[in-house]
Amino acid sequence: MRRVTTASTWTLTAIALLLFVALSWVFADGVLVGSPWNSEAWVESPLISWVMLLLILFAGFRQAASLPADGLPLPISKDTSTPGQTDDPVWWHLLTGNVYWAILWLPLRFFVGREWLAAGTHKVTDPAWMSDGTALRGFWERAVSIPEQGRPPITYAWFRNFLQYMLDHGSEVWFAKVVAIGEVLIGLGLIVGALVGIAAFFGTVMNVSFGLAGTASTNPILFGLGVFLVLAWRVAGYWGLDRYLLSLFGVRPNPVPSTQSATSGASAAGGAVRT
Repeated sequence: MRRVTTASTWTLTAIALLLFVALSWVFADGVLVGSPWNSEAWVESPLISWVMLLLILFAGFRQAASLPADGLPLPISKDTSTPGQTDDPVWWHLLTGNVYWAILWLPLRFFVGREWLAAGTHKVTDPAWMSDGTALRGFWERAVSIPEQGRPPITYAWFRNFLQYMLDHGSEVWFAKVVAIGEVLIGLGLIVGALVGIAAFFGTVMNVSFGLAGTASTNPILFGLGVFLVLAWRVAGYWGLDRYLLSLFGVRPNPVPSTQSATSGASAAGGAVRT
């Protein structure tokens, strides 16, 4: 798609809606149907899912309304004067660097962010995590155990030694708080679109850590989706606070050509992100 139009924007919005529904249906049971509100696990309530769907729809509406009647061209310039420079495929160039395609990152942000926020809110309200760290200690003790038969949970001895060192020094008391609060911050950062690349990176670090400790759970799915969010750090949070935060670091969308912005008012949406 070398031109963004109202029709193409609604197509991207429909894809984003379907992607969020698919991720929630396949990998997060109970977040789409059932009682609208679950006070014991409010983050996973279907009502939150419906709000997120409405936010994706609202983003599509805002973008469609900002476009000129004949759309906006998205030319991809290629610098062929630099020796050894490689060119990305056009679709990847647009997906990871153009704010008009940023709607496609909303479902991934919402899904991964809610998973982290749900995990973190359970922990920050649990004294076993926030008081004495006994929950984390139990997890570490199971992870470092070596059964008489079969394979131990941890494959790498160096990681088992690291966890044993943490156990020997009672580090679960403070480290449990780091894990719980860290999960909440990762979830909030992804949902509101604040420094998405950094939030997703620390999410993948935690996924790898849990994996090294022998726990699969949702970690493979969250890790895979998190990697894509890291790659798209420039635009993944555009429909969120990153629209303003990243500009403080010089990451801004290229302006719409003046001949078009004067008639369309589309300058607020921007074009391909420059660094």
